[in-house]
Amino acid sequence: MGNCFGAKLSNSKSSSTYPSFSARPSTPDTSKSYSNGVGYSATSGSIGCSNFSAAASEDTCLNGEILPIPNLKIYSFSDLKLSTKNFKPDSVLGIGGFGTVYKGWVDEKTLTPTKPGTGMIVAIKKLNSESTQGFEEWQSEVNFLGRLSHPNLVKLLGYCHEDKELLLVYEFMPKGSLENHLFRRSAAIEPLSWDLRLKIAIGAARGLAFLHTSEKKVIYRDFKASNILLDGNYNAKISDFGLAKLGPSGSDSHVTTRVMGTYGYAAPEYVETGHLYVKSDVYGFGVVVLELLTGLRALDTKRPNGQEKLVDWVKPMLSNKRKLKSIMDARMEGQYSSKAATLAAQITLECLEGDPKNRPSMKEVTNVLEQIEAIKENPKESKSKSEHSSSHRHRQSPRSRQSPRHTNGQGSGK
Repeated sequence: MGNCFGAKLSNSKSSSTYPSFSARPSTPDTSKSYSNGVGYSATSGSIGCSNFSAAASEDTCLNGEILPIPNLKIYSFSDLKLSTKNFKPDSVLGIGGFGTVYKGWVDEKTLTPTKPGTGMIVAIKKLNSESTQGFEEWQSEVNFLGRLSHPNLVKLLGYCHEDKELLLVYEFMPKGSLENHLFRRSAAIEPLSWDLRLKIAIGAARGLAFLHTSEKKVIYRDFKASNILLDGNYNAKISDFGLAKLGPSGSDSHVTTRVMGTYGYAAPEYVETGHLYVKSDVYGFGVVVLELLTGLRALDTKRPNGQEKLVDWVKPMLSNKRKLKSIMDARMEGQYSSKAATLAAQITLECLEGDPKNRPSMKEVTNVLEQIEAIKENPKESKSKSEHSSSHRHRQSPRSRQSPRHTNGQGSGK
């Protein structure tokens, strides 16, 4: 697991690492219980609603919208005590840097708290009282997720701010995090297949593309496997917007901010200068795809010297077909074609470019991943074709091959 950096980010297990969160919009009979805006100003570390444009570009990447104002249910602390059996230990879903995540219950139609075992399950984050930056992250979650709506973003249903108590109520994601499925060896967790990994990557890419193509671009800033949650059908949803920032305005190419995030995933230009670009997220996405391909963590100090940081170790192998095969997760063997693996490696390399200007947009990445998903070539057939054409390969150097995002490929993206 990556090491976090920035104030009070020593614990890399965000509370959203755990199963969190099926939401629905408010109905007329419950609208009085919902907020019409959180009422916070845009201070250093948080985003005021007035700065967040509700308009979006023509292509908001698959069914997303930005609400003019947050539409969240406001809960009292006693409501959430009832919902979680008074925050008893047997209701705990996970513990992380933000605080503790509890299983709670609400009415499916009104979202009103119900006794445990009735209604639908939700995930409730309860802030650590000693957390110094917790309020800023809590506020950012409310202001961003309270207005952003997309199939690949976790739904925030409501919140509680009562005295010193800060809580967030999310839809419940029964399959937990991508991190758990990739790295936790357990009899209860089956290894993810190639098809499921591709499905998860596409879903997460669509979520990021939506954030990046809104009129006022949103930079997620902490993209990693533990922040990608999975519903019952393994649909990916991006969670934990505590570090999200509005992107640059006007002619500016970046925003300058205190460096916060997770080692192993953060883009080099951000770590070195504090300059945060929209395409800094693309780098983090590339790291996660690398984890999906290899089944290895972005950062693991238990690996041999020189192999601790996955990108530094594996990136040079991605352009070599023979070496690529050796680093692919053995748990997926026989499930993908050589062509699909090569294209996936190539787009990953582009995401990991050192200069953010040379990285593709997330819309381009999404299109390439959809092209790969459309490849129905049998892995065994691919191997046979590869052997028959090997005598011709030396005529074309790797550098002369076109990027997958500049080809028409099978099943071009939407």
